[in-house]
Amino acid sequence: MEREVLRAHGAMALVQLFNGGYHVITKVALNVGVNQLVFCVFRDLLALSILAPIAYFREKRTRLPMTRRLLMSFFFLGLTGIFGNQLLFLLGLSYTNPTYAAAIQPSIPVFTFLLAVMMGTERVNLLTTEGQAKVGGTFICVSGAILMVLFRGPALFGYGNEDFVGENEVRVRGQPEPVGWLLSNFIDIGLDQWHLGVLCLIGNCMCMAAFIAIQAPILRKYPSSLSVTAYSYFFGAVLMVITAFFLTNDSTEWSLTQSELFAVIYAGIIASAVNYGLITWSNKILGPALVALYNPLQPAASAFLSKIFLGSPIYLGSVLGGCLIIAGLYMVTWVSYRERQAPPVITTHVTREVEPLINKDAAASKTPFQRAHVFATKSND
Repeated sequence: MEREVLRAHGAMALVQLFNGGYHVITKVALNVGVNQLVFCVFRDLLALSILAPIAYFREKRTRLPMTRRLLMSFFFLGLTGIFGNQLLFLLGLSYTNPTYAAAIQPSIPVFTFLLAVMMGTERVNLLTTEGQAKVGGTFICVSGAILMVLFRGPALFGYGNEDFVGENEVRVRGQPEPVGWLLSNFIDIGLDQWHLGVLCLIGNCMCMAAFIAIQAPILRKYPSSLSVTAYSYFFGAVLMVITAFFLTNDSTEWSLTQSELFAVIYAGIIASAVNYGLITWSNKILGPALVALYNPLQPAASAFLSKIFLGSPIYLGSVLGGCLIIAGLYMVTWVSYRERQAPPVITTHVTREVEPLINKDAAASKTPFQRAHVFATKSND
């Protein structure tokens, strides 16, 4: 069991590294001019073509029969985690930049933690050391990611001017708009492209939080994690295809250049099939709160990969924020380990103090005459 938990932690760290690469690669593809909806359609269809056959043959004997309630649950997972999450992220990324898109992802643990507590999948007792450490670790993780956004500091590796020019180039380039009417409506009420991008990214984080929090109780009833991922991608892909059919008019939007094709392949295989499969499997082992807590690693992974592939510098704020993120993850991981090691004594003790003891004492306190009177009454009835 402990070895499986360690593998799940390693899988979630790898997921965030892959997501950091996804931020960089998709931004390059968006700057070339690919339509966001077309990009999502190709990505989801590629991921579904990989996940569906693997889930069918690998979990053929362990997969439970489908019910209407499970079907609705899978539809909601596809709506939030696939359709809403991906589309809102790409829209927000096209109106902002990769650094901001990665830095806002740490809000996912906060939303997930609140949803999991309300749903009862996570329990927090603020009067205990474990409960305080769990809340404190989440706060430290989110604070580290916010520090990376608000405080840049001097460049420790590379030169700061290069990053400034590259970031301005990303912001100035025009982006294709599958829902241009939405942007015009927001401009009418005083919001510009940047604010619309921020709203899309917040919606992206809320969709992903709902996906992780709702997926945890489903996995307890339907433990076939690959099938859960495949069903979610099926409904998400269907919604994405329908949306793209009504919002794309020009047939040339469905043609891809070489760089766009590479981005679609990376997004479909790595960022979709592999990442979502690992997230679902880790969610079954670690729980929604700890799985979502790995999202603050995305800014650090994005900065690291941007330095390698784009030559962007690494600033002091990124290093300090990364240290806080690692410290918060360690605290919550330690709490989870303590909770797994704790013997289940409290539940057993509470169940023995309920009604059976009261009934026994009440029966013992009765006199022999009272017992005989009760039995005589029953026989007369």
